[in-house]
Amino acid sequence: MKDVMMNERTKTKTTNETAALRRPGSLVLKSLWANQPIAGALALLLGSGLTALAAGNDNRAPEVPDEISVGDTNKVHFHGFGVGVQIYTWDGSSWGIAVPDATLFDNDGNVVADHFAGPRWKSNSGSIVLGAVVQPTVTVDTNAIPWVRLRAVSTEGPGIFANTSFIQRVNTAGGKAPSANGAFVGQIAEVPYTADYFFFRKTND
Repeated sequence: MKDVMMNERTKTKTTNETAALRRPGSLVLKSLWANQPIAGALALLLGSGLTALAAGNDNRAPEVPDEISVGDTNKVHFHGFGVGVQIYTWDGSSWGIAVPDATLFDNDGNVVADHFAGPRWKSNSGSIVLGAVVQPTVTVDTNAIPWVRLRAVSTEGPGIFANTSFIQRVNTAGGKAPSANGAFVGQIAEVPYTADYFFFRKTND
């Protein structure tokens, strides 16, 4: 599978090896192809021989290491399967902090939310949640970005993200920064990834 490393000025692409990701179900694939912002990333995912996707609308809390548990006073109210890229920018000494650009799907392949810088998630109904990573994170697969717990810093609007208290990013595949140094300051690497996102609310809400 290939990373896409893009020069913002020339849009020139080069490739490097990355880890294989999981295969979404057939209904999800149809929606993915219709979603232009991630069509390129999906083409890379499909070319690598991907494994099976777990249910996308299972609202049971995932089994996670204690370090990213949200405790018994929070309950899952939404679960989406994210497909997209982690975007890195070479600053001369490192690739810096990743910026997500992904789409969340339910188990029927419906697009339910966008995931972007912040990190933020915006649902089709317009609700938005801003998250902040709570340390520590947990590396379950050394070829993938970590599993993380995020606290909800703020929420806006009615909808699936209203009153969110925590978010967990689990079952990650891909998305790690390139292992090789960048060729010039400002070089961009868009690294395909997938993950399950679980959104929690306090049980008394």
